[in-house]
Amino acid sequence: CNGVHVKLARRKKRRKTPPKRCKVVRNKRTGRRRKVCKKKVHRRRPAAAPIPQPLPQIPVPSAAAPPATTPGAFEPPPTDDAPAPAPAPPPPPPASAPLTRRDAERLLWRAGFGPRRGEAETLAAKGRTAAVESLTRPVGSPSFNGPSPVDEDGFPIDPENVWGHDHTWWIDRMVRSSQPLVERMTLIWHDWFATTNDDVGDARLMLEQNRLFRAHALGSFATLAREVTRNPAMLIFLNGLENHEGRPNENYARELMELFTLGADRGAYTETDVRELARALTGWTADWDEEAGTYIDFRVEPWLHDDGTKTLWDGTSYEKSGAFDWEDAVRLCLEHPMHAEFFVRKLWSYFIPTPPSDATRTELQSLYVSSGRQIRPVVEAILKHPDLYDRAKPMVKPPAVYTAGLLRARNRPVDTNAWSWLGQMSGQQLFYPPNVSGWNDNGWLDTSTIRGRWETVYVAIAPYEIDGDDYPADETPEEALDSALAFWDRPTLTTETRAELLRFATESIPATLASWEQGYMRAYRQNALRHLIATAPDFQTS
Repeated sequence: CNGVHVKLARRKKRRKTPPKRCKVVRNKRTGRRRKVCKKKVHRRRPAAAPIPQPLPQIPVPSAAAPPATTPGAFEPPPTDDAPAPAPAPPPPPPASAPLTRRDAERLLWRAGFGPRRGEAETLAAKGRTAAVESLTRPVGSPSFNGPSPVDEDGFPIDPENVWGHDHTWWIDRMVRSSQPLVERMTLIWHDWFATTNDDVGDARLMLEQNRLFRAHALGSFATLAREVTRNPAMLIFLNGLENHEGRPNENYARELMELFTLGADRGAYTETDVRELARALTGWTADWDEEAGTYIDFRVEPWLHDDGTKTLWDGTSYEKSGAFDWEDAVRLCLEHPMHAEFFVRKLWSYFIPTPPSDATRTELQSLYVSSGRQIRPVVEAILKHPDLYDRAKPMVKPPAVYTAGLLRARNRPVDTNAWSWLGQMSGQQLFYPPNVSGWNDNGWLDTSTIRGRWETVYVAIAPYEIDGDDYPADETPEEALDSALAFWDRPTLTTETRAELLRFATESIPATLASWEQGYMRAYRQNALRHLIATAPDFQTS
């Protein structure tokens, strides 16, 4: 009896802060999932955006190394375990596969954030295999080209304490890093294991999770899934701290299977499996630091863990039964016979908008399993696949990728915090995905987000605006278009887009202008052409 009273007293003592009562619900119309809580302790969300309407004639996709310490740049503390080294991948497709400049542009956009000036030509000269491996096999820690980010007043940004600086901090890494694929994979994992600071309420923990994604960006998926499961931001977001023996919370167990490892509506698990997996995940707790206003000391307490026998996938040939804990829960999901296919299909969708053929999918699944569930070999194979370079398979660039690409093309430093609210307008504020399913890639371009992209271009090119003084008054429309294309390092455009731009350049200067107005109007035309090129469908997609 004394033991029981001690256990109850300890449990009561730790309940200083009443836990939030949350559940994950599914929208019956869209099928997407979101978390609903009775009590919220975070800042108010922005007002609801207008109902988006798809824009016509815009292609839409089907889905969606440790950092160096640089002066003035924020780095969250390292994770407990270093990323496991990836084994050498099997031989790639034929090394003789050519790579055109247009192919190199697409590769740099899909495996990074677009080309810097002259980078597409340099990459194309390497051929497809060498070009891909130069991105997937970076050596050492990344370097950062250019000055560290500052705010509008020239002071270093403070991502832990100032609103929007977390978004700006990450945009800066995307722009300046010498390892763009590592940053792009970090963005993919942020969407895959979507966690929002609206619910976590601690930028420090969100940045720590970001560091986790980067450290394991191209390593072992098994290690990544394990570390995410015990990550403080995830434990808060999906109620891991409320999942205890006798009153299990099923939120993380459900999403671990549905969104992270197995997929929904495939027959991979049942509601009973969700409950049994939730029991295996019990035991996590943390202490509330009243002074800091956050949780600290995340750990598993044996007296909060359900150590009874759990049975998963009962009645199948792969049924598992035992006194499983949280590490077993992750391992068993990855050993499920339907995991490899889910992993390959979902990872593929971030790079190519159409599903892989059955033969390709089978090959990638075999590669993933034989490599010990390593990420790098599968990414390499996808980036070398002919489907990635198919002209008929464009993808809309995510807003963060689009923004970083504009700055990379101009080699412009991050010297304003405008990128945070512009990202919000465009539909992607980093560290704030809309729900547990991540961002909806089908909504990247619609009537509620296109204005954000238009404003993003305006801010990106504002320092280079031409005021009209001493501008050539005899510049022809062809010369104007050529100059504007050179401003963006001559991105590949379709014949139709070039024709429309030339038509604008021709018709925008009235023939009746006085001679003293000619130079000014041609300067304004040049500013407009630069903006139109960056907002054209060719530049919005890759």
